[in-house]
Amino acid sequence: MKVYLSGEIHTDWRDQIVEDAAGLDVTFSAPVTDHDASDDCGVAIMGAEDSKFWHDHKGAKLNAIRTRKAITDADIVVVRFGEKYKQWNAAFDAGFAAALGKSLIVMHGAEHQHPLKEVDAAALAVVETPQQVVEILRYVRDGTLPA
Repeated sequence: MKVYLSGEIHTDWRDQIVEDAAGLDVTFSAPVTDHDASDDCGVAIMGAEDSKFWHDHKGAKLNAIRTRKAITDADIVVVRFGEKYKQWNAAFDAGFAAALGKSLIVMHGAEHQHPLKEVDAAALAVVETPQQVVEILRYVRDGTLPA
């Protein structure tokens, strides 16, 4: 089973899921979580830009190639919206995954329930913790419930 972990990059939620899902025969992929590398990939590969707009534009397009490929290849897409930061790219990823008919799991705290109601409506599961994601993966993979 292939799972793409999208969204917030400022906490270790991805590491928690990967660690807790060890032994489930799940392959994980994710965006580049090094913020500088993600921002600068376009100019590092295709050349410098005088304008910050075009600098960001190049990076966004290269990241979109990576993200679209990963979401297209995934069986399940997990999108996390963090507590402190607004992740506009996470909303795009959730919409893209839903449009492709991917199984979508959205993770966020209760305080984001109202602002993310449309995103949540597209999801097959809405959770608050990485452990809940792992339990869903375990159930999908093996049909087993938490102990």
